[in-house]
Amino acid sequence: MEKTIELLKELTQTVGVSGCEENIAALLKKKLSLYGDVTVDSMNNVFCTFGEGYHFLLDAHLDEIGLIVTDITDDGFIKFSNCGGIDARPLPAMEVSVWGREEVKGVISTLPPHLQSASDEKKIPKLSELAIDTGLTKDKLEKLVALGDRITFKRNFTPLLNGLVSASCLDDRSGVAAILMCLDELKNLGCKVTVMFSSQEEVGTRGAKVGPYAKSVDEAISVDVSFAFTPGCDKSECGELSKGAMIGFSPILDKEISRKLVDAAEKNSIPYQCEIMSGRTGTNADVISISEKGIKTALISIPEKYMHQRVEVVDTADVESVSRLICAYIKERIGDVNA
Repeated sequence: MEKTIELLKELTQTVGVSGCEENIAALLKKKLSLYGDVTVDSMNNVFCTFGEGYHFLLDAHLDEIGLIVTDITDDGFIKFSNCGGIDARPLPAMEVSVWGREEVKGVISTLPPHLQSASDEKKIPKLSELAIDTGLTKDKLEKLVALGDRITFKRNFTPLLNGLVSASCLDDRSGVAAILMCLDELKNLGCKVTVMFSSQEEVGTRGAKVGPYAKSVDEAISVDVSFAFTPGCDKSECGELSKGAMIGFSPILDKEISRKLVDAAEKNSIPYQCEIMSGRTGTNADVISISEKGIKTALISIPEKYMHQRVEVVDTADVESVSRLICAYIKERIGDVNA
């Protein structure tokens, strides 16, 4: 558990908003270099391939949601819009970092409750109505910050009780962690593995649309997060935190792989739960499955509370269950292929 916590902390403290993933890509390139040759394409997709034989693609996206600078006002405030799916409700009074020529810290403006009207109290703010206060004048800001620079929420990493952790971009750094944790075991198996840490998932699964081309993989597993139950949610639409890997079943996912993932989990006493979707999954699996000539694709998700907030929560035991399940499934699958 401690190693998992330390890995998650390292991954979530590294910045990588969609379209500006250079920092997280550099970190993952370094980590993957222990296993094989690493390449980074023009979209900041990071690849590592090792082994020979039946070819598996393991995918998780490396980017995170954030904001983008749209204007600097005459009175020194930074206006912004969204990069990915942003919930505007908690933004007022939030601490942020603007990543220009250097990190510029700021806070998102808000009205004190004393000055709010009754209608203000019930109003969901529009991003266009908010601004970032850095304490700098427009002239000084323009020397440090340019239009198009990315903005992140203040980095936080909080270990909670019972192996839970909270951080701002566990979607999908926890999926990245699950794949990294299984590579030591996979490198000794008689198969070929390509790891793809894909970019720009949060703005339209863009990295995964091009990443699998020319890889000639036999099948793929995408790892992401999915909704864990919290008060106010419909239990039928959520998984449960601390109940293990969420194995996806959907018309776009390969049903044979999904069922064999269940078999591998049961055979190896790995906690799991099934996630049933009636169509698209909203993950990279949707586009990987229609890459090249079509790729048999499965989806394993990590249950997560408070998705797309700066206090996302996962259970490290669930991350470890996903990692164990990937290894167990690939071992079983190699046996079937070579039989």
